[in-house]
Amino acid sequence: MALVNKVDKKAKVSLDEAIKFQILTYCFFNNIQISLSDLNCLHFLALAGNIEMTKFCNIVSEVGVFKSPQSCRNAISKAEKKGLIEKNGNNKKTIKLNSEMNIQIEGPLFLEYKILGVEPEEL
Repeated sequence: MALVNKVDKKAKVSLDEAIKFQILTYCFFNNIQISLSDLNCLHFLALAGNIEMTKFCNIVSEVGVFKSPQSCRNAISKAEKKGLIEKNGNNKKTIKLNSEMNIQIEGPLFLEYKILGVEPEEL
């Protein structure tokens, strides 16, 4: 009997998909639920880096992630409460992904995760 069942999965994906995967993985392991629109918004923010919030919301609504800039601002506020986004400044706020997420955006990327799934110990 094997001590561990090893599953080796390999996939060649676009850089955009690799960025989204990193965001989803961070959210999964930190028990943070996000919607597909939130994921797309965070993806665009990862690519934009440190950007003025109004400008970012206009861009994201223009590409169709949200129907209006206000919807984007609402999503940003929600993401900030979840610890996914950092805001800086008073009047013209700038936003960026939380640096603790350590999302890599420049390729080529080779992501390697080693995850050990164990049964919880009975109390």
